Amino acid sequence: MKYVLVTGGVVSGLGKGVTASSVGVVLKACGLRVTSIKIDPYLNRDAGTMSPFEHGEVFVLDDGGEVDLDLGNYERFLDVTLTKDNNITTGKIYQSVLEKERRGDYLGKTVQVVPHVTDAIKNWIESVSVIPVDGKEGPADVCVIELGGTVGDIESMPFIEALRQLLFSVGQDNFCLIHVSLIPVLGVVGEQKTKPTQHSVRELRALGLTPHLLACRSAQPLLETTKEKLSQFCHVPVGNILNIHDVPNIWHVPLLLRNQNAHNSILKQLNLSKATPPDLQEWTKRAENFDSLTNSVRIAMVGKYVGLTDSYLSVVKALLHACIACSLKPSVDWIAASDLEDDSAVLTPEAHATAWKTLRNAACVLVPGGFGDRGVKGMILAAKYARENNVPYLGICLGMQISVIEFARSVLGMERANSEEFDTQTPDRVVMFMPEGSTTHMGSTMRLGSRRTLFQTPDCITAKLYHNSEYVDERHRHRYEVNPHMVGVLEEGGLKFVGKDESGQRMEILELPSHPFYVGVQFHPEFKSRPGRPSALFLGFIFAAIGQLEAYLSQHQNGS
Repeated sequence: MKYVLVTGGVVSGLGKGVTASSVGVVLKACGLRVTSIKIDPYLNRDAGTMSPFEHGEVFVLDDGGEVDLDLGNYERFLDVTLTKDNNITTGKIYQSVLEKERRGDYLGKTVQVVPHVTDAIKNWIESVSVIPVDGKEGPADVCVIELGGTVGDIESMPFIEALRQLLFSVGQDNFCLIHVSLIPVLGVVGEQKTKPTQHSVRELRALGLTPHLLACRSAQPLLETTKEKLSQFCHVPVGNILNIHDVPNIWHVPLLLRNQNAHNSILKQLNLSKATPPDLQEWTKRAENFDSLTNSVRIAMVGKYVGLTDSYLSVVKALLHACIACSLKPSVDWIAASDLEDDSAVLTPEAHATAWKTLRNAACVLVPGGFGDRGVKGMILAAKYARENNVPYLGICLGMQISVIEFARSVLGMERANSEEFDTQTPDRVVMFMPEGSTTHMGSTMRLGSRRTLFQTPDCITAKLYHNSEYVDERHRHRYEVNPHMVGVLEEGGLKFVGKDESGQRMEILELPSHPFYVGVQFHPEFKSRPGRPSALFLGFIFAAIGQLEAYLSQHQNGS
């Protein structure tokens, strides 16, 4: 196995994940099979219990793993299906070591960070790297490892040491280290400063790792004098200093690497002679098509975590994939759900007025997933507005439950209809806590991962969007569901549950037949959307927003 390690220096948030994904894209374009591992040095076992404000969205895998959003980047860029073991955390490592200690596996030894924790990290990397993730048999050619955080962080020290040992055990020809760093420009001087990167590389070398390539983040392209200075002080050849400057969209990053012959430097370091020149024609076309788009569609995103766009990263990417398939640029209008509420009209009248104006100017409304009761009243108002004004609506997870609550209140007259999550005493419990859920533990106790949804009728928008399939497998992450005892009443009122799980008791998809596009899904279709292969639901949502859904469906029905 060949390993490419991507580390980061100076500051966090430089785009190590996009860089690692782009390196994978270029190597895959060279005819190599690529897998990925993300190391997160935090003590949490996984990302499942972290607030989106803290760490961005929680990405869900087929096997139910709740992982860092960078694994979403890997899946989208490389078109692979990863497992929860592809995300290593300090919590997982320490838990495995302590379980071994309790079993007596260490035969009375004093259990220490070196060698026991570092050995556990190395063994984990080596065992996970050979698991195929691209649907083919046998291990990949290259494993791209991203080390989260910044070099010098106390929490990442055991991982740095383990990776140093891994380099020693596999040999120089099987290990390539790419260090991502920042080249700032001070406003007054206007000069590209290399000192932060010099210090970062010096720190890395002091820990026993020397970078083979530098990936330098900057606002503008690096000057040759800057590259020469970096080369001199960081002991990296000028040809191995890559510049990842700001680009119109992140799909340009693999092209930037290709244009700077990054693949040649990596392949030379890894002694990989079987690789072919990178074929990135489709990737180039995709990036250029996006840049050339002029028409846009306005999408109202009504959620809880709109202060940090990474909280809904996969939803934004799925909208992007769908819009590009319709030759449109997405124009996402972020609306804090609480700003739509009546209380906001009194407390923050300007924000309230702006939120409603934005909602009314949008071509479609999307309510994504979330937890907790903050902003729920605003989401209900958004769902009501979309339903009453025939505006295309897509509710995902919580967004589906919101549409059920709104329908029960407004159409069926159940004034106190609610979810058990928001009101445990509600007389009309249209959304309930799942019977198998845990009321005491939060982590990994939800209904997670890929589950099958069976269509109840072929005569519905969703089934047609999914190419008239009898079923669909999508990823889930929820602990509340539509109350099966209320389904009959809701359907008599006009709401139709057109998708159910294999037991027939769990509602997965709802539609309002009297509406042009009013769809709620319990699953998260955004997690399986890919560039060039958008999610069927998001595609239908955008076509509905521009008034072309019927034309698209009839064209598709005719087999053209």
